Amino acid sequence: MTGQTFRTHFATRLAPAALAVVVLGGGVSVASVQPADAAPSVAAKAKGKNKSPKTYLKFVKNKKSPTNSKLHLMQIRKGKDKSLVSWRAGSGNGSKDACKSNAGWLPNGSYKIEFRKKNFNGSAIKGYVIKLTDKKCSKGTKRTELFIHSEMKSNGKQGPKKGKDSPWRWEGNHDYKSAGCIKLKPAHIKTLFNRATANGWPKTLKVG
Repeated sequence: MTGQTFRTHFATRLAPAALAVVVLGGGVSVASVQPADAAPSVAAKAKGKNKSPKTYLKFVKNKKSPTNSKLHLMQIRKGKDKSLVSWRAGSGNGSKDACKSNAGWLPNGSYKIEFRKKNFNGSAIKGYVIKLTDKKCSKGTKRTELFIHSEMKSNGKQGPKKGKDSPWRWEGNHDYKSAGCIKLKPAHIKTLFNRATANGWPKTLKVG
């Protein structure tokens, strides 16, 4: 085989493998070339397939008994909404007037979740909390300082008995009442945090 024949044969065999062949002074230099339209890597494909389904919270009002409503952790899978778990929850002090600040249940609509904490230390609300965005009711009243919370101390434990009712101790079903927020039992809001961590934290709450 002549030198020229060898070079031609060598280049032809390497072409399918996306290799550039350069002839330099009778020698052969080979440099690899990356195809312009290379297929996505296996890792990239796997990352796309393993993307977690979206989740959100849904508060379903009980018109007969506002303090016996339901809070659901929802998941969207293949275009379908599914309730993963739900708990009894209350909103407001029993009033169904969504325009009544610090008393009525939350206005219908969507809320963004601003933050969540396990050790919140507010003046009245402590421990496990999920902070919601402000919301205007149908009459234009702006509802503010909206949370999903319970009754506990900032460390998540129950406070001591303090008179007839302590804001930091869950004492019974009357504690589902609130100043307009959504309230859960202490054990239930802790379970909500665990389930949301396992399934992906929601970014929104839907009320209706």
